[in-house]
Amino acid sequence: ERGIEVVKFFPAEASGGLPLLKSMSAPYTGIKFIPTGGINQNNLCSYLSYNKVHACGGSWMVKADLISSGNFTEITRLTREAISTMLGFEFLHLGINEETKDKALNSANLLSHLFNFPLKERTNSIFASSAFEIIKNKYLGKHGHIAIATSDIHRAIAYLKRKDISVLPETAKEKDGKLKAIYIDQEVSGFAIHLLQK
Repeated sequence: ERGIEVVKFFPAEASGGLPLLKSMSAPYTGIKFIPTGGINQNNLCSYLSYNKVHACGGSWMVKADLISSGNFTEITRLTREAISTMLGFEFLHLGINEETKDKALNSANLLSHLFNFPLKERTNSIFASSAFEIIKNKYLGKHGHIAIATSDIHRAIAYLKRKDISVLPETAKEKDGKLKAIYIDQEVSGFAIHLLQK
């Protein structure tokens, strides 16, 4: 009735954790929660995977003794570690641009011949195992793309935006109304970067 959209949930773990939050939040369809209290490196992703969790807070990154001793190097390390855990970046596959369908098929067949990789042909590409995607024509990236999977594509985009790296909206791919893939406006050694939702 008051238009509240985000609510802190504390102490999260002592109150019953994620199971309680799921039960309690069910009737509040328009409200997101920020759990704090007992959140740590081991349960952070479980909380963040629930669609009604807006963010999490955790004092394990900023312990009182670290603050009082001025150990901001360790606070920075723990915070970066938490961000890495949250984003869960992983290499997924390497995409290689070829000029034609025939050249793509030749490259995929060579990888299959050399390493016994199974082939799976799609409309625009051929996969040699799950590690190599041979593109049937030139696309983004001088040489191709590097596919990076993430636990949360929207949080990954926000994280990269803070590093002044934007996405290419015209490359967005959705499934069931949810963003599943998008390229960022950055290349590494002639390879575009493609983010994919795990």
